[in-house]
Amino acid sequence: MSERNDHPWWERGTVYQIYPRSFQDSDGDGVGDLAGIERRLDHVASLGVDAIWLSPIFPSPMADFGYDVADYCGVEPLFGDLAGFDRLLAAAHARGLKLLLDFVPNHTSDRHPWFVESRRGPDSAKRDWYIWRDPAPDGGPPNNWISDFGGSAWEYDAASGQYYLHAFLKQQPDLNWRNPAVKAAMLDVMRFWFDRGVDGFRIDVLWHIVKAEGFPDNPPNPDWRPGITERDRLIQQHSTDQPEAHAIAAEMRALADGYGAGAEGRVLIGEIFLPNDRHARWYGTPERPQVHLPFNFQLIENAWDAAGLRAMIAAYEASLPPHGWPNWVIGSHDAPRIAARIGEAQARVAAMLLLTLRGTPTLYQGDEIGIGEVDIPPERVRDPQELRQPGIGIGRDRSRTPMPWDASPFAGFSSAEPWLPLNPDWPLRNVAAQDRDAGSMLVLYRRLLALRRAHPALSIGDFRLLEAADGVLAYERRHGEEVLRVALNMTRRAITFHWAGDALASTLDGDPELGMLYADEGLIFRP
Repeated sequence: MSERNDHPWWERGTVYQIYPRSFQDSDGDGVGDLAGIERRLDHVASLGVDAIWLSPIFPSPMADFGYDVADYCGVEPLFGDLAGFDRLLAAAHARGLKLLLDFVPNHTSDRHPWFVESRRGPDSAKRDWYIWRDPAPDGGPPNNWISDFGGSAWEYDAASGQYYLHAFLKQQPDLNWRNPAVKAAMLDVMRFWFDRGVDGFRIDVLWHIVKAEGFPDNPPNPDWRPGITERDRLIQQHSTDQPEAHAIAAEMRALADGYGAGAEGRVLIGEIFLPNDRHARWYGTPERPQVHLPFNFQLIENAWDAAGLRAMIAAYEASLPPHGWPNWVIGSHDAPRIAARIGEAQARVAAMLLLTLRGTPTLYQGDEIGIGEVDIPPERVRDPQELRQPGIGIGRDRSRTPMPWDASPFAGFSSAEPWLPLNPDWPLRNVAAQDRDAGSMLVLYRRLLALRRAHPALSIGDFRLLEAADGVLAYERRHGEEVLRVALNMTRRAITFHWAGDALASTLDGDPELGMLYADEGLIFRP
């Protein structure tokens, strides 16, 4: 185990994402909060994860449910206060859990004091803290950029006769990171939370933070068709992933490393959606590193079949720089539930894949009990993305429904009607019920995470893809003298697969059978 501990915790460990509105309500308002999270920390610790990442907890008008920040150094009263955060942080650390916050650097709320001041007029001291431009010659927006939520990315301000840029909602104006005062203020925000004891940040839409000088039009996307989000009408060539953003990421990394860069150091995880070659640049260089982990969403974005995933994994691994550590996710507050996308049987296989690939896994709350499809009635839709572009399958409410803890009223989440509907099978699919069921998804996750902790080959070992029958994804993990193999049947039929040795885990109940994999079976074995 000493060799395992030579690796930073964020390489050998697992991250668990909590969406605070939906984890546990402690005060009966139907919305989760920090005290509720503290109450449920024993569940998180019992999984065997190493860190929790909290989606935004800062004061916010909630136009985009916390991703519109009105004060970076406070806590939204709906969730609690700074004293409550300090208690949560101490309680997490007492259980051996790291705690990461969600840092939102691209934009603020339009109610943030910085933007209120900026909006006073062209002579405001903070005018250039945001991105203001004159209208186009025809009086319209300065360029053709489209908001990620649809519609123009520019909002006209009649009082000043200028437009301001918002990559998301008009209530989320973009900061001007080319202004040194903005960069200094935001780095001070990171210092504030590091000084308070947080263990790192997940950095929201990091690749968005700098825009091309001159603000040229984005080129049209020739592959766009109706039924795809309006954002994708254009290729975001000039509005994202600009070279200057990498220098800012390197400054953030230097700041984090100043608080400790060893085995127990701070970590930065960047939200970055880019092709492999551009994605890998966000690791930086050994001399000037950037984020520790540029989030890798390819298990979410790719079709669920063995051949395609094998090719994707190989390409991703090949794209990594020598100093880059991989990472994987199968769910988030923005993505469809894995069990809804591929079915519960294959979601068990996905759990084994997530926790045995080389790299840091991030697990999203509720996936450990297999929450599947949750239909949100039109009158209960809260997500602005779905409200602005309904019916094309991009709504996020379905992934943000409250955590069902038991079979009591409102699933033990609250004493009042929750802010979003519960999963329809919550009386049976809840934490308490699965805790009692040896064959449940919850017990499977605990077993897999325990294996990952017990076997360095699974957490920090080398990785090699193996040849296997059609429909099977197989690979080897090796650390020192230990060799383990993983075989995943990604079909609903039994497949001949010649294996021998000691089976350590199967996604199915009962004993594995030599020479084959049952339908929907994943297997870890020592050859």
